Amino acid sequence: MTMQRRFATENWDNALELGPVTVLTGQDQGKYPHGNSILVTGENEAILVDPSLTVADRGISFDVDRILLSHVHEDHIPGMSRLPDIPVLCHEEDAIGLTSLDGLMSMYGLPEEIEEEFRKEVLEDFSYAPSKQVSTFTDGATIHLGGVNIEVIHTPGHTRGHCAFLIPEARTAYLGDIELSGFGPYYFDAWSSLESFENSLQVCGEIDADHFVTFHHKWVVSGRDQFLNMLRDFGSVITKRELAMLAFMSEPKSLEECALQRFVYRPAVATKFVHHVETRSAQIHIDRMLADGRLIQVTESSFQAT
Repeated sequence: MTMQRRFATENWDNALELGPVTVLTGQDQGKYPHGNSILVTGENEAILVDPSLTVADRGISFDVDRILLSHVHEDHIPGMSRLPDIPVLCHEEDAIGLTSLDGLMSMYGLPEEIEEEFRKEVLEDFSYAPSKQVSTFTDGATIHLGGVNIEVIHTPGHTRGHCAFLIPEARTAYLGDIELSGFGPYYFDAWSSLESFENSLQVCGEIDADHFVTFHHKWVVSGRDQFLNMLRDFGSVITKRELAMLAFMSEPKSLEECALQRFVYRPAVATKFVHHVETRSAQIHIDRMLADGRLIQVTESSFQAT
């Protein structure tokens, strides 16, 4: 198994070994649509976590016994196309995304006109195919690889089944799409939850590790104090979005006006997803601020800060 880890490193630019964990650095350090996968190797088997588009593009030059997913989204599964007969593990809440394309689409909840194009993209660019061998787990499960263990920490919010993984023997935690970026948490899909994401951030703050790997952008953060600072900044984006909305709604505003104001994406971002996401975000935050009294409903379609 040691030779497998060394071989993986020698054939992968910018790979990083953290004991039994090899970080397979994605293109541009995992900038979407790419990502940073990890290979966890024990005495009995090797598990590939979140096989990225970079893995799909480069191919696999090392042994893989099973695939483990932090959650089921299009950018976390493209490398599975290189290993069509390898068993796959995911949290039971996200398993529907591996059964069929319809199942995966139900997790996003996109408008029909956007979903039609996205379906083609998932098939053509991310090589989606239903999985033949899927096993599920729940929070607190431990996967034994022989002298190395992967502990499951359920961290929902991004999806219902999103999980982080702790590899104690490497003092390493893999965070999936709790990515610590300046963009902040993404909780705008049908299977997302703002409240669950906030709870998961608290759970992540309690993880005892020295190295923290994100699927996108930040790559590897070493040092728990540094991680906690970045986690705090990441979560603070939620508060900043709500405070900006409250300031904007000092006068009555509609849901559409809030969406057009853009509290998630910068004005220069021009994709078909933007208005859908901004509308979802505005609705989520309006509902929450109505419930806790920070907003009142002025007319059938307008709301104002109290």
